Amino acid sequence: MAKRYPDINTEDFYVDATAMYLITNPENFDVIVSTNLFGDILSDESAGLVGGLGLAPSGNIGDKYGLFEPVHGSAPDIADKGIANPCSMILSTAMMLDYIGENEIASKINDAVKSVVAKGKTLTPDLGGNAKTMEMAEAITDEVISC
Repeated sequence: MAKRYPDINTEDFYVDATAMYLITNPENFDVIVSTNLFGDILSDESAGLVGGLGLAPSGNIGDKYGLFEPVHGSAPDIADKGIANPCSMILSTAMMLDYIGENEIASKINDAVKSVVAKGKTLTPDLGGNAKTMEMAEAITDEVISC
């Protein structure tokens, strides 16, 4: 595929080297193309670089379709406690909207998440706060509406 796009720089790495490079030089990566197994592992590692699984959206994009979901799993240890970070789901939705060409609203959603996290007032426990899931989701919604 890289041969079809000669203007895009590409490099091949073994997955263990990629894992190390993600930690030592994360700024060198824009996109990682991988198999599902290695992609799942590297996406969890990458999430740790940006604040945790609660902030990591995911998109599995094929030739015709895309599937968008948070990187995190089901988190049974916090189920029904109302403390899950909603950002990864919200950011996955923004990624999907961008994919289908709804760039303006996708950008507003991304900006709203960044703003709420940067303000630090309404954060779930994984980010050092004490907000409930819906409180953070509502803060993000309010931020989207005010944009």
